[in-house]
This record gives sequence, C-alpha cells and structure tokens, in this order.
Amino acid sequence: MPDITVRPTAKLLKAGAVAAGLVFVALEIWCLKSLNDRLGTPLIMIAPVLLLLWPAARAIRRQFSKLVITADRLRYESGMIGKATRHIQLPKVQDIRVSQNLFQRMLNIGHISIETAGPERLGDFTIPNVDAPQKLADEIMTRAQKGITST
Repeated sequence: MPDITVRPTAKLLKAGAVAAGLVFVALEIWCLKSLNDRLGTPLIMIAPVLLLLWPAARAIRRQFSKLVITADRLRYESGMIGKATRHIQLPKVQDIRVSQNLFQRMLNIGHISIETAGPERLGDFTIPNVDAPQKLADEIMTRAQKGITST
C-alpha cells in the first residue's frame, strides 16, 4: 500500500486570504483618502500590510503539520521551530471519531480524533481541518484492520 500524506486543508486558508485581501484593499483606499485629506501620516499605510501577515502565518503553520499513513503505522508531525512527532502502530488504533460543524460539512472538511489502545491513552490526538475526513477515517480503519488480521 502506498503511503498517504495528509495536511490540514487549504480551503480555509484561501478563504482567509481572500477576506484579508479585500480588507487590505479597503484599508489602502481609506489610508490614501486620509493622506489626501491630510488627516493622517504615511505611517498609517503600515496597518493594511500587517493584516496580510495573518494568512501568511497560517500558511506557514499548515506546512509544518502533517499526518503520514504507512502500511503499518501513523506518524503525526507538527511544529516549526520545535518539532513533535507521534508514531502509532495501526493495530493499536481502536477508534476514530470525525467531527464536523455545519460550515465544515458544507466544505467537506472536519477534525479526526484517533484513540489508541493502552491504559493511559498517551497516543490519542486530533488532526484539525482535514479534507474528506470520513474517507480518511475509513482508510485508516481499513489499514488498522488489515494489520490486526495479518498478525
């Protein structure tokens, strides 16, 4: 089976970038009007540029978070400067929960929570905002069941 790499969706990132872009244009127009009316200083032009840092930071954060599903294990990596990696053997996966609110259902995205075997459940974690979450959950459970039956 080929490995599957999953990252948080870019749908919300694109929508946020479009919204930030529209607000950026509106603020630029307002700033230019303020300068023409001599109501402000050129430093007022910094505010719209700072607004664009929000989607840029989210895009960078998205690049440093991923789930890799191999034939026998899950590996979840997150972090930009400090990195955290979790390895879970697929046969230890007990339950996968998909949660979606109405907005997420319309966009076919959602959160996947993975529960593993063990008394302390140290391996339990949630992957936020993935595309086609039910399909992904089904694929993980299928691979987990194959791992159980082959041992």
